Amino acid sequence: MSSSDDYKSLIPRLVVGFVFLSEGIQKFLFPELVGVGRFIKIGFENAEFLAYFVATFEIMCGILLLVGLFTRLASMPLLIIMATAIVTTKIPKLVNDGFWTMAHDSRTDFAMTMLLIYLIIYGSGKLSIDSAISSS
Repeated sequence: MSSSDDYKSLIPRLVVGFVFLSEGIQKFLFPELVGVGRFIKIGFENAEFLAYFVATFEIMCGILLLVGLFTRLASMPLLIIMATAIVTTKIPKLVNDGFWTMAHDSRTDFAMTMLLIYLIIYGSGKLSIDSAISSS
């Protein structure tokens, strides 16, 4: 739970936390667009289970990141989700539509992946529960 002793992780942690919290909630609110329907379109078996499983992890880990609790640990499943999204949606886009279309469509995936790597390396920073626990 050790973390950098500064405030530099606050904005990346809040951005990633809000994005994943929002995406997880949307999978429940709009299952045909971003939840089960999307997972079926991608070709996952057990799409209903996987969509809700992923949504639950996105919500739980997003909340953990927002408060800065177990930041490094919470970032890891989200990094796996991002890697899976890239492999299942962006690689086919690269093959079918070319580099520039893939680059355009993957900008958010790329940004979230880089921010998650940052959080895994540097932790949650000073304004976090991780910091409060480790300093006591």
